[in-house]
Amino acid sequence: MTIHLSLGPLVSLIAGILILIMPRLLNFIVAIYLIAIGLIGLFGMGAMHF
Repeated sequence: MTIHLSLGPLVSLIAGILILIMPRLLNFIVAIYLIAIGLIGLFGMGAMHF
């Protein structure tokens, strides 16, 4: 049996759990997510599979 984990869903799950535990983290998590997506878009790493 092979288990394949993608980076996106894993990060989303961890972020969701952290937001439930500490709601004040929401601003930081959203900001980091937007910056990461922007950098990935600028440097063309969107085609890479992790």
